[in-house]
Amino acid sequence: MPRSYSPPAPAAVKGPIQVIERMMTLLDVLSHHPDPVSLKQLALDSGLHPSTAHRILSAMAASGFVERGDPGSYRLGMRLLELGNLVKERLGVRETALPLMRELHAKIGESVNLGVRQGDEIVYVERTSSGRSSVRVVHLVGAQAPLHVTAVGKLYLAQGTPSEVKDYAHRTGLPGFTATSLITLPALEQELARVRRESVAYDNEEIEMGLRCVAAPIRDDSGELVAGLSVSAPAERYDPAWVPLIRAAADAISAGLGYAAGR
Repeated sequence: MPRSYSPPAPAAVKGPIQVIERMMTLLDVLSHHPDPVSLKQLALDSGLHPSTAHRILSAMAASGFVERGDPGSYRLGMRLLELGNLVKERLGVRETALPLMRELHAKIGESVNLGVRQGDEIVYVERTSSGRSSVRVVHLVGAQAPLHVTAVGKLYLAQGTPSEVKDYAHRTGLPGFTATSLITLPALEQELARVRRESVAYDNEEIEMGLRCVAAPIRDDSGELVAGLSVSAPAERYDPAWVPLIRAAADAISAGLGYAAGR
């Protein structure tokens, strides 16, 4: 039995913003109905004219946000599930990772970062830091950086095929930020081969002089790479002894997400 629904008051905005408001209203109405809903009922519940509702629903159906059921009826589409799963995945990784990030930070005393891929960049979604660094650390929450100059980004690139890596290089042009940035395809491919061998990646002052970073992969229950755990520190404080600690923390986060190594 569908729950009762009271449409929001009509918005005063016009133009494209108004269309978005109407799309959201229709999606909200559909969310209150477990079964396909007729156009007539949707127009009634949303307060929209049937022709307006039909035009917006047709556009959303073309994008997968709604699906057509019986003739003249609609329901929420699978595209919403796909987007919802992406949000759930990111939140799940963050919630699982944060306690282990704090433990790692307590052991090492340097910034611990959690990064995920978004297109051709890494986005940092969580960070623990004591504020010891005297350099301008770029791994702030919400910050973005190209894949080829970041330790976490190299983890993702190393998962790709040679043609995918080549496409990335051609698409981005491999811009350099420091004298040690990898700005040629052969140099990048050589570095990625090392990442594949060692299952750990490094940023050797490639995005900011004086800052080094090392990262290990985080995988979900299907074995897919869903994030990277990294430690960043001024180059003079970097210690190779951190690598097994970072690996262990990343493995523990992966286990928390249901990943079983060697399965």
